[in-house]
Parts: sequence; structure tokens; C-alpha cells
Amino acid sequence: MRRFGRRELLRGLGAAVALPALEAWGARAAPMRMAFIGVPNGVNLSRWRPTGVGRDFALGPTFAPVASFKRDLQIFSGFAQHNAEALGDGGGDHARANAAFLTGCHPRKTGGANIRNGISVDQVAAQGIGHLTRLPSLELICMKTRRSGSCDSGYSCAYEYNLSWASETLPMPAEANPRLVFERLFGSGRPAER
Repeated sequence: MRRFGRRELLRGLGAAVALPALEAWGARAAPMRMAFIGVPNGVNLSRWRPTGVGRDFALGPTFAPVASFKRDLQIFSGFAQHNAEALGDGGGDHARANAAFLTGCHPRKTGGANIRNGISVDQVAAQGIGHLTRLPSLELICMKTRRSGSCDSGYSCAYEYNLSWASETLPMPAEANPRLVFERLFGSGRPAER
């Protein structure tokens, strides 16, 4: 009887998980996907930003681990969001920047329930192509969240912890628990399917 190594087993499990999806797609093309990743106030820009233009750009030290993929990268810059600025509201840079990141809107400064932002680009895409996938959108976060109250200089926690907005007043709460994400992705269905 042949014994399998851990890596070989994991590769096989990955293929086993993918097979039902491949059968379901048949000859159709894979559904379109997109991802938005926010790193609010979380990088040292002088070490992050590449220098140069076009194919001759040089990666900053933070990008060193992906240097072998340089020819596959397309890096955009110059997308500062004016509505993430204070615009007379005073402090609250973290919450305001998160709220404006995918919406392009300046959020109403409030610590109460009368929040107002804009629909985010990921939810616009989910409305257009979300029917092609099992889940129209999936919002993830790496930390526990607060969904109410004032979190940042008079801005609601809804702004600070939600990048995705279904409407001006409805944030799409992000999930931090990997187990719950797994259940959402693979947990439904008959026991044999699970």
C-alpha cells in the first residue's frame, strides 16, 4: 500500500474540491471575478511605491517577495480620493478613507444611525455579474469589527469597518471568522456534498 505525503494529499484534496465545480461549469467559460483589497493606512509608502514608468519600473523593498512576478504586475498610481479628505469635517481619516475607498463618496460625519455614504463599485459589479457565481459578493476582514457607535473622531464604526456598501445607508458587513467563511462557501447542501 502506497503512503501519501502531506503535500501530495493536499494537492489531491484541492483537486477533489475543484471537481464538482468543474463539472457544474461544463463547457462554459469561468465566471468573471474581481477583488478589491484595502490596506487602510497600513503601508510605508516610500518602501511600497515603485519608481519609474512603464516596463522599466523598479519595485520598492516591500515588493521584494514578488519580484519574480514583476512582468505580470500592472501597478496603477495617482488615484488619491478627494472625498477621503476632511473637507471641513476635522479628524477621522481612517473611517473617512475606508468609506470613500470603493464608493468615491464623502461620508456623512456621524456617530449615530444616520449614516450616509454611497454604493460601492464592488456592489455595482455584484449587481451586474453576481448571478454568475454562487455568492454575488464576499466581504472579508482580518479583525473583529464594530457595527455601531462612534469609532474615529465622530465617524460611525460602520464607515471604519465596511469598505463595501449596498446602498447609501446599508454597509455590507465583512466576516473575520475563517470557519464562518468556509461554511458560507461550502457548508450548504446535502451531507454527502459537504
